[in-house]
Amino acid sequence: MDLHLKSLFDRFQEQFGSGPGLGPGSGTCLMTVEGIAPNFIKSIYKACAALYRTDPWRRLRPPHFFGIRVGKDSDWSSKKQPFPCVQFIGGDGGDVGFYLFRSENDAKKMTGSRETICVPNVELLRVTYEPESLMFPSNRKMIKSLSLEVSGTDRFPVIDVARCMSSGVLRFRHPTLEELRFVYALVKAMSLVHPLLQEDKEGAPKWSKLMYFEPFIETVDVNWPPEMAKGYDLVAVTISHPPGQAYEEKGSSTASSTPTKYAERPREEIFIDMRANSNSNLRKCIMCEKEVHGEQALSCGQCRAVVYCDSFCQKQHWKETHKSMCGLYKAMMEREEELVIKIFVFPCSAEQPCKWLESLGVHQKGMWRRKCSCYSHCPFGLLPVKGGLWDSWGGLDDNEYPRDSPFHNHLRDGISSPILLSGWPEYYNLRSLPLSSPVADILSHPLTVYYILTTLNISSKNLLLKGKEVILHYLGPEGELDWLPAFAEISHLLNGSGNIHIVMVGTEVPTNLSGTTSGISSRVRVNLVRGIYQEEATYLPSPHIIVALNCGLDSYMSWGGALELIKSASVPAFFTEQSEISCGNAKQVLRGAGLHITHPVTPNPFRSPVKTHGTSSNLPSYSNGFVLGVNT
Repeated sequence: MDLHLKSLFDRFQEQFGSGPGLGPGSGTCLMTVEGIAPNFIKSIYKACAALYRTDPWRRLRPPHFFGIRVGKDSDWSSKKQPFPCVQFIGGDGGDVGFYLFRSENDAKKMTGSRETICVPNVELLRVTYEPESLMFPSNRKMIKSLSLEVSGTDRFPVIDVARCMSSGVLRFRHPTLEELRFVYALVKAMSLVHPLLQEDKEGAPKWSKLMYFEPFIETVDVNWPPEMAKGYDLVAVTISHPPGQAYEEKGSSTASSTPTKYAERPREEIFIDMRANSNSNLRKCIMCEKEVHGEQALSCGQCRAVVYCDSFCQKQHWKETHKSMCGLYKAMMEREEELVIKIFVFPCSAEQPCKWLESLGVHQKGMWRRKCSCYSHCPFGLLPVKGGLWDSWGGLDDNEYPRDSPFHNHLRDGISSPILLSGWPEYYNLRSLPLSSPVADILSHPLTVYYILTTLNISSKNLLLKGKEVILHYLGPEGELDWLPAFAEISHLLNGSGNIHIVMVGTEVPTNLSGTTSGISSRVRVNLVRGIYQEEATYLPSPHIIVALNCGLDSYMSWGGALELIKSASVPAFFTEQSEISCGNAKQVLRGAGLHITHPVTPNPFRSPVKTHGTSSNLPSYSNGFVLGVNT
């Protein structure tokens, strides 16, 4: 009887196939991959879950081939990219996942009109999202023992490498650790990039049901998980559609990860003054903070990263700090193109904030009044309020700002839990916002806080998952005091799980607001306290976590006492800076205060997409651009 059923099933598969893919997983289990660490398995499943939430299958079909490059060819053992072509399967039904091929030609051979075709001696790597109920016991055991993150409601990725033999039979093997690193980088980058594809309505055949996209190429930074960094924090991942678009591999670190060692420190005798390559916009001297026009500014002749008003400040800064940091800055400058955010394209630069806001139709309106100097006469937190979310967002169109409404259909095992986000494209997709909407510039603050609580800090994430309250001390608020309506979005992202009590402490809190509580939503409340943190901390509820955004650690002497308090309390603390250079300076300050940096400098996926103005660096500088943590 069993043989009869097997024969019947084989004939059924021959006639109807198993959907667009090659059938269910082979039973390979990542736990048995040589040299793999459980933490890396967790990172892969977390990244795959984030990609699943962005739902690439909504638009992508097997004929949509993508080229992918992770770092440089020399980064891989075979001295070439392991799987430079990827396709997504299951958008029309059947197995949901994606396949990685050794070449575009292999992908074309195996892509049929209705399903994936077995081609002898072609090897591909498969990532298939399978319901837990259909998985092999070994995978279910691994998922349970490691508490791996679920994709959607009940699916988990199964990863194997398949080869079709001459007889037509599929043979499977475990992926190697190097191949899994490649998969991790692809998944992280694709979740950011695929929402940016623009439909090409004119180039598509008239009667075609397949969506056609405009040619596309984008490079994004991906953070290696700590257990796989191997000396590199970041890797540049380039995704193109169709594959084979022009890609210039650079000999410097730009095309790959942060270099293993920084450029050699320049000798003082070859130190050269050099005019900054800048336009006429005002810049600030990094030494004395004097404003100077771009064409009059000087920059270091070695790294060209910092700006000075005159040669005296330049030489003084060299002696005091820059001599030891110049090599690091030079390495960062070589990665300048990588560090630029390309996700959003706005009409003009924020170096002219009034003009930029006028082009959006929100100048001197709502919360945007804190984005230029027109209301600098009005203390923080005291902007006149008309009321209503529409007014707060400056009268943007209804589809251009997040409404005060929950996210639907986000359950895990039938239970609501915080929505985990990987970056702006995923958030915009969930809120159905057009990428032309500028709200990310203000939402950068609350979503950075949410990202820290739910992604970077395990203890606060666990408290929220258990439905408990997290107390967060928020140091040095300024514009945030007028952006509290935007912080209500955190409540919706919590998705019915846990509460957050934010205590904002700083000298810019108005006297008449100090001591007040704002219940900005059902799950987020904010206390405002005027004063210096180390003097007020004893009167505040003990925090689970401390956050300071755009803190300028190297610019304010008052940080000394606060850092001493953070050190003695051993509370996890996270700081953001506008640029990687300022983060490098912040690391020196933190180490000088005896604090142990446990979370390295990381590009913040929720940094503002608008470049800030008036900086002393030639590198791109964004609000909440980079984050680092101590005591974590």
